[in-house]
Amino acid sequence: MSSQARRQAIIVLDFGSQYSRLIARRIREQHVYSELVPAETTLEQLQREKAHLDIKGFILSGGPASVYDAQAPRCDPAILRSGLPVLGICYGMQLLAHQLGGHVAPAQGRREYGPATIELLPAAGDQGRAAEIFAELPGAGSEAGERSLKVWMSHGDSVDQLPPGFSVLARSESNPCAAIAGPGGLIGLQFHPEVTHTPQGREILRNFLFRVCACRADWTPGSVIDEAVAQIRSRVGQARAICALSGGVDSAVAALLVHRAIGERLTCIFVDTGCMRAGEPEQVVETFSRHLHIPLVAVDARRRFLARLEGVTDPEQKRKIIGEEFIRVFEEEAVRLAQEQGPISFLVQGTLYPDVIESAGRDTASTATRIKTHHNVGGLPEEMTLQLVEPLRWLFKDEVREIGLTLGLPEEWVWRHPFPGPGLAIRVIGAVDEQRLETLRAADAILIEELRRAGLYRQVSQAFAVLTPVRSVGVMGDGRTYAQVVALRAVTTEDFMTADWARLPYDLLARVANRIVNEVPGVNRVVYDITSKPPATIEWE
Repeated sequence: MSSQARRQAIIVLDFGSQYSRLIARRIREQHVYSELVPAETTLEQLQREKAHLDIKGFILSGGPASVYDAQAPRCDPAILRSGLPVLGICYGMQLLAHQLGGHVAPAQGRREYGPATIELLPAAGDQGRAAEIFAELPGAGSEAGERSLKVWMSHGDSVDQLPPGFSVLARSESNPCAAIAGPGGLIGLQFHPEVTHTPQGREILRNFLFRVCACRADWTPGSVIDEAVAQIRSRVGQARAICALSGGVDSAVAALLVHRAIGERLTCIFVDTGCMRAGEPEQVVETFSRHLHIPLVAVDARRRFLARLEGVTDPEQKRKIIGEEFIRVFEEEAVRLAQEQGPISFLVQGTLYPDVIESAGRDTASTATRIKTHHNVGGLPEEMTLQLVEPLRWLFKDEVREIGLTLGLPEEWVWRHPFPGPGLAIRVIGAVDEQRLETLRAADAILIEELRRAGLYRQVSQAFAVLTPVRSVGVMGDGRTYAQVVALRAVTTEDFMTADWARLPYDLLARVANRIVNEVPGVNRVVYDITSKPPATIEWE
């Protein structure tokens, strides 16, 4: 890739903050590309491994350590001497000060956790573009009462001596150094601009990107699609590829991108395990075969899966069985396709950037590898040597949704809630059979239908029904019943690492419960799960 074509980027160095990933997402939201890398990454590594990027600046994340501890993570000094802008957030600000000759110490009664108010100060000395970090903010005026900002703090240490050449840009009641600036675009913020609790946080980050770093806002769905299609064509050439469709948005968007690049040489395989949501198998066939015109093989394997699951109650055993059986079905279809159409060289996977961050694995985009495991498929047979195509591996979920809409994926599909790989088998607590699956499928469909009707489906991150192994006494008509209990679960979350239970309106819950006990045979009680994550997980199994 020529230097003119290199993509501009902001590099976020991760020092262990719970918000590190959020920082990278906030940058992407401003249509600037960002990557999250380990704290120990050196400038020489970045110049070698990220030569395709035009790095415009760095962000040092927060973290749980204290910079004065001997084992505390450090930033490569070459990054701070690179001449590129550097924004240190919380621990990142303290590290910036510490490594450049300032001093950091325990806050000594001045610790700040939660909301705070900072007063903006005029920059002392010539800080150049660093002083632009608070430009044109609602609290940056010169009139009385307009020089303060509401922010979110979370720190037990403070900068008590500035590095040479630095000045204070903001202070709080407890902290005289709430924001600092130095020459060459070096900036420190003791607060967290990336969280929603800092109301002007997005504008502050925007100032860093466009006023301090002079970035272009060219990370758009259209540019991502064009770049991905070009890379796929270059990588796959004239070879053939297969993609396992799960019914979710990730595999669907990955398939759409690859199909745009190589056309009919991609074949998608959808396996109906019998554990899908109501109407899902039909929707997959309708959308991909008839609407998007992508070659699709739909395999009805319901009997095979239910036979293997008979009598199994342990959730991990259910996962293992479904994964193993999927491998067998997928292998059979792949072999058949190879016999009919010719050799298959590539497997398309919907791996997302958070998966890459979590695994910290090597980049498989340029290396042939023997595929052994996959978070959706459960693994492919060892005798199949395929090369991976992962067109979404640098994208966050919200970006995948945007691209899906741009590529013509129906909106209902794009905004579909996450669904576990084993499907309803792990939402039926206890033994799985066709009747219990159908009971759960009907109850789940009612919940989703009512959420959509109330206009709340996209306001919750995930919602579903669970069929419990409990039976309860009830009265229906004039008779006593002893029937099954359905639990409803709905959560809100930013990243699915933590989640809060959704405060759904009582009238909605009443409507859902009433419909379920009246329309779903064998159910006489509905309960609502009001447990957050942690301590609970989102799924029950």
